[in-house]
Amino acid sequence: MFARATANAYAQVGVQTGAMSASPHKLIVMLYDGARAAIARAKFHLESGNIAERGNAISKAIDIIDNGLRAVLDHEAGGEISANLESLYEYMVRRLMLANLRSDAALLAEVDTLLESLASAWAQIDDTAAAADRQPALQDN
Repeated sequence: MFARATANAYAQVGVQTGAMSASPHKLIVMLYDGARAAIARAKFHLESGNIAERGNAISKAIDIIDNGLRAVLDHEAGGEISANLESLYEYMVRRLMLANLRSDAALLAEVDTLLESLASAWAQIDDTAAAADRQPALQDN
């Protein structure tokens, strides 16, 4: 038990250090990863019949989506995209609550697939921005 607690504490320090040094873009990636990891834990606990831990994992995923991803949306700058993302995040939260009530792995998989798609799109935005940053500035002569 001590080894597990030590490993968990070490991992938490690593996450905190990564978050403090991460760009805003990377923080969003970390939120997507965290939500997906929580859903994976929920699926594991659902399959093993551990109701309490399944509920904890689903609650963690909901917290990340609702108080992390949804809370940082900038409706002024994001416009319609921001509004659509907010609706999608609210939908995910509802589906996760239903997954918990029904012990439904398919609903967990549905939300995980949605998060995977968003994370992939977000990563492409970062790749595009990084490539643009590497381009030398053109100078007018």
